Amino acid sequence: MLRQVTPGRYDAYEALLRALATPGTGQIWMLLWHGQAGSPDAQYGDMEVGGHHYAPCVTSAQELSASGWNRSYEVTDALEVARALYPDHYGLWLNPHAPGGGVGIPWLDLRRIATGLDRQPAGPLRLSDPAIEIPQFYALLTQNAHRTSAVRALRRAWVQPALGAPYLAIGLEMYETTPQAVDAVRAMMQQSVAAVPDGLPVSTVAMSDDHDPVVMWMRAKARPFYDREAHATAPVHAPVAGYGYPPPAPGRY
Repeated sequence: MLRQVTPGRYDAYEALLRALATPGTGQIWMLLWHGQAGSPDAQYGDMEVGGHHYAPCVTSAQELSASGWNRSYEVTDALEVARALYPDHYGLWLNPHAPGGGVGIPWLDLRRIATGLDRQPAGPLRLSDPAIEIPQFYALLTQNAHRTSAVRALRRAWVQPALGAPYLAIGLEMYETTPQAVDAVRAMMQQSVAAVPDGLPVSTVAMSDDHDPVVMWMRAKARPFYDREAHATAPVHAPVAGYGYPPPAPGRY
């Protein structure tokens, strides 16, 4: 699989991620810079590539021998390593000694391995403002959000994954995440998607997720199209359409 991963071969790369995510078959040999396997002072190695950090590993006992590594190592499932590395924005580098330098797995893809590959879109992602005109959906969604007290604000993005169909993402900013609040927001979305045209996929992301690339883009690029607090402080004479839904600016919907 590693030999098949080349620039642009996202299908081969995705197959590699699936192999790594499978307990038992996704076993790797983590190179320890300090300590012994299982000891409290055990520490993975650290590579910096393009300003990003990666922990090096090899994919078999044969590769370990070929690497010439003379310190300790730890044999473990890549799934467990992914769970440990991604929160600190560390990636995983497979067989850095191999011809061509091996293959790097960025931390965002380790997050996908850790949380479920099918739950997160395959990167690299192309993110933009939605250009599709669905004012009925946005109007209904903002009305329902206004009636759902747990919702503070809503954002949106058009997401084009490396593999799979593009979709509309709705960013949910909530005051609280109690079970009651989550149920209310889920009901809000179920009521609102009735206005979505057939064939248009819609997904939601929690704006509180600091590790989601769609959330990070929305925070930096997407102005809320519904903001409860801005609506509450708006002058009475201000032109407000649909419970805080602003008139579409040129080129934005």
